[in-house]
Amino acid sequence: MGENTFHKLRDEIENGIVIGEFSPGERLDEVQLARRYGVSRTPIREALMQLSAIGLVETRARRGAVVADPAPQRVFEMFEVMAEVEGMAGALAARRYTDEDRRLLTEAHKACEAAARREDTDEYYYENEIFHRAIYAASHSGFLEEQCIALHRRLRPYRRLQLRVRNRMKVSLREHGEIVEAIFSGDAELARNLLRGHVAVQGDRFSDLVSSLGKQERRSSAGG
Repeated sequence: MGENTFHKLRDEIENGIVIGEFSPGERLDEVQLARRYGVSRTPIREALMQLSAIGLVETRARRGAVVADPAPQRVFEMFEVMAEVEGMAGALAARRYTDEDRRLLTEAHKACEAAARREDTDEYYYENEIFHRAIYAASHSGFLEEQCIALHRRLRPYRRLQLRVRNRMKVSLREHGEIVEAIFSGDAELARNLLRGHVAVQGDRFSDLVSSLGKQERRSSAGG
């Protein structure tokens, strides 16, 4: 199984958990999941391990992997912290970026533009991940970069799915352009504030997404 195919498998399970197709506490049976997605148990096992690492799946004695129940307040708190550490990374990047950092960040931004033109939200998310990692690297603070990557990984399903909220991808891309301009102009405070707002608004969008999904689920239940 190629890396892209595996990502799609993991993302499908991830989506199912976040939007409620798999209920909190539900056992995730490897054999059943393998049959459902038409794959062997090996990639299912690896996907569940990765989802466990970001808190969406728990491993319990005698039950195996089950769907975790992350409290919304916990998710919002992670977004708050993510906004602050990303803001710090942006401020440091504005003061410390090198010619190579500039090249990588420019390339990442162009890749996001291309994905947005194709209106491919999942592709945009993965290009967006590269874009943000280029900012972390440009901060030239190894410890900060590690913390940003760890938090980004924990929030991956929410940051990816919120891009499906109407117009969010276009807004995200516009914000990227403003962030790049602030970093390259060396304006540390502006870069900090723009990145903080860019990530914090994702928390708001997440609540919009949850509300929208809740309505869809209620309509589905009513129809059934």
